[in-house]
Amino acid sequence: MSENNSGFNSYFGFLMAAIGSAIGFGNIWGFPYKMGTHGGFAFLICYLVLCVFVGFIIMFGELFLGRREQKGPVGTYMMVGKRNNKNFMFMGWLAMLSAVFLMGFYCTLGGYVFKYMIANLGSMFHASWGVNADAATYFTTFVTDQGQAVIWAILFVVVTALICIGGVSGGIENFCKIGMPLLFLILIIMIVKAALLPGSAAGFAFIFKPQWSALAGKSLITTLGSAGGQMFFSLSLGMGAMITYGSYLGKNNNLQKSSITIVFFDTLAAVMAACAVFPAVFAFGLEPAGGPGLLFVTMQNVFDSMGAVGPLFGFLFYLLTTIAGVSSSISLLEVATVSLQELTGKGELKDGWSRMKAILVSSAIILVLNVIVAADGLGGTGMPQPLGFCWLDFFDLFSEGLMMPFGALVMALIIGWITGKDAVLAEATLEGEKFPAINFYMFCTKIIAPIGMAFILLGQIDSFFSLGLFS
Repeated sequence: MSENNSGFNSYFGFLMAAIGSAIGFGNIWGFPYKMGTHGGFAFLICYLVLCVFVGFIIMFGELFLGRREQKGPVGTYMMVGKRNNKNFMFMGWLAMLSAVFLMGFYCTLGGYVFKYMIANLGSMFHASWGVNADAATYFTTFVTDQGQAVIWAILFVVVTALICIGGVSGGIENFCKIGMPLLFLILIIMIVKAALLPGSAAGFAFIFKPQWSALAGKSLITTLGSAGGQMFFSLSLGMGAMITYGSYLGKNNNLQKSSITIVFFDTLAAVMAACAVFPAVFAFGLEPAGGPGLLFVTMQNVFDSMGAVGPLFGFLFYLLTTIAGVSSSISLLEVATVSLQELTGKGELKDGWSRMKAILVSSAIILVLNVIVAADGLGGTGMPQPLGFCWLDFFDLFSEGLMMPFGALVMALIIGWITGKDAVLAEATLEGEKFPAINFYMFCTKIIAPIGMAFILLGQIDSFFSLGLFS
């Protein structure tokens, strides 16, 4: 393959990059706040069940397609179509646009995290650029300061682009090989600190003590929809990232073990993030259903309440979130980059744009989208609101809400009913590997995953448009 698909230098590097793609704001921010909104333990149970019967299935499917075709999402679906005398080009477009729309607001959130990391560092040294107001006021003032919010978003786009310019092994792999172990180390430190706070036991009970009210009646679909949307956002599914990384995976590496490892560590990181957040939230008597403000208002209140050590733990927490965000954003930019190369090369990287040109064009598009989102200030600056949504929610609707689950649903149907068992087994058992769960996998791919995805998609639509179908 060409300059892109020289691949990773090691299998460990691939795992760190793939786990890094999966672990992002969805784990550190989305998982805790959605868990808080949907009753804690009940949300966790739905999430775990979906990871087994849907998350692993889709993860394996994307890695399988990427490695078999040795291409990004556009080239992969071109090849799948040719193999079966069908046209699946729309799936390549869907994956690319999902990544672009997601990046359209992701870098704005990344800019917020950058700002909070630096502000807490400033508070450690009592600098004027530290956190200088109560958490709610500080957040509102910052996000509605259009100039400042835009600058931090642009900075996040630039950092992401520079890492991708370094290449797959030289940029992405090197960052993730350092960033992922550091992320888990900081999570452990945060959990220990949270567990030592008086009253923290209530937070752990919120996460792990069985509470079934959120699964009663129609609210089950709402919880499943939220958990499913979170799973796709968190695992980087349905946006072409795992197809792209799968194209860099060696033929001697076990597909099923790789899929299980990525899903396991991503879920572990999400649960660890909840264990770092909720004990501290309960210890200081704050609201667990803090919504999106949980990351920037509730947690900053926690750090402000810790006294002299608060800024240190605030800095570590937002450093952790920064690492998670960057590791995911580079995978999304990689999807857009490879997709542009393949679109301009009719499915082949070598005949399309250079990697540098594709990165610069992708980054420019993503930058423009984030300037709009950052300037909107979560709807607080008076800009026109598309469909009644703030611009962040608008891009989130099309990416996480619609395109990602729909794309994953169609992919499962393609693998289950068109590609077929023999093709999956042939790719999964290279180098003498075994796939004892092939029948379970094919059953889930044909039936369980599509049904689950349909409910997730319906729940997402209901949630975004407040239809009240399941309330």
